Amino acid sequence: MITIELPLSFSGSGLPGITRPAVSRFLIRAQKAIGLNGEVHVLLADDATLKRLNKTFRGKSKSTDVLSFPAGPSTVFFGEPEAPELAGDLAISLETASRQASRFGHTMAEEVRILLLHGLLHLAGFDHETDSGEMAAREAELRQQLGLPAGLIARVAKPAPQKATVKPSALRRARA
Repeated sequence: MITIELPLSFSGSGLPGITRPAVSRFLIRAQKAIGLNGEVHVLLADDATLKRLNKTFRGKSKSTDVLSFPAGPSTVFFGEPEAPELAGDLAISLETASRQASRFGHTMAEEVRILLLHGLLHLAGFDHETDSGEMAAREAELRQQLGLPAGLIARVAKPAPQKATVKPSALRRARA
């Protein structure tokens, strides 16, 4: 299930390349590449929603780009039809995705796919905050396989390109 709660800042402009079918197709490809089975629920929302979720579930009172909520083991009740297994839920801030896409020079649709991949890796059990680089290596490999630009972990190691600035000493020399 994919839920898109369009932030007010996007009303009228829409989300080029970010549709339920496009997100669903990417999720299927990425899950297959990762080897992650089960249904994934995705919420595409605004910064305020991600801040609220981050505060409620992680105790951090700030917005973030992507949150992952892995599902626990499923329980099958005697005599009940087996429901599809749930891998977990992802929540992505479209507002943050838009800012990051601008900052890193790619489309918002690419940024959403980067965030989806990162979140799916967390659902698969990876954790870059505690591992020794395994998630970063796997994310880099999958980004290349799925045709994505630099991912979240790679960006921390290599910051966004900075705009050229003129040093004051260069201005003084130019005026002389």
